[in-house]
Amino acid sequence: MERAEKKELVATLNQVFKTTGVIVVAHNKGLTVNQVNDLRNKMAQAGATVKVAKNRLAKLALDGTDAAGIKDLFVGPTMVAYAADPVSAPKVASAFAKGNDKFVVLGGALGKTVMDANAVKALAELPSLDELRGKLIGLIQAPATKIAGVLQAPAGQLARVFNAYATKDQAAG
Repeated sequence: MERAEKKELVATLNQVFKTTGVIVVAHNKGLTVNQVNDLRNKMAQAGATVKVAKNRLAKLALDGTDAAGIKDLFVGPTMVAYAADPVSAPKVASAFAKGNDKFVVLGGALGKTVMDANAVKALAELPSLDELRGKLIGLIQAPATKIAGVLQAPAGQLARVFNAYATKDQAAG
């Protein structure tokens, strides 16, 4: 890699680290090309990205970002996964690590919060933003349906009471 290419990579990674929601760092010792491509495809489907960068360049790119606290994770052969959604990259990385012992999640960053491997796994177990949105919509719609039913019931009861009084008055009169 030439010096200009390195500078461009550092600038690009720096911008990514400043704007991304979550960063996951993992060891990738001994992964085959097919395994790396499989991981990249899974990350892309989840809306995340995987990059392999030299540790020295990744550390330079972390300077001036909220995630600067994860510099110590960049030792040995590492990969970086990142996404705007705080759950997608950890979820895919953790699932991939379960099925592949050559891929080990080291930790990551969620904003200014530095995470160890256990924190990344805990984050991976949370529902994604889309799942949460679906649950919220379901919760919002369910009470609305119940409220409509509750509001209709007294109106129907009142109508029956008024009808009973009206028929009683007619029968008496």
